[in-house]
Amino acid sequence: MAEHVLITDEKYDGKYVALRSLIDREVVASGNDPLNVMDTAKEKGIVSPVVFYIPEHDVTFVY
Repeated sequence: MAEHVLITDEKYDGKYVALRSLIDREVVASGNDPLNVMDTAKEKGIVSPVVFYIPEHDVTFVY
């Protein structure tokens, strides 16, 4: 199961995060606005960051 979990740190609950890639899961930016998170990641030299929302703890989102 752990191999399918991208983020385990609760400090990102309720935030958008940007990862270098789905393979390199280093968080390079986080915040409340996905556009700002994307821009911050790109400013750090990440060409195609993976940006997604981390729901609050114990909240399930269905897309």
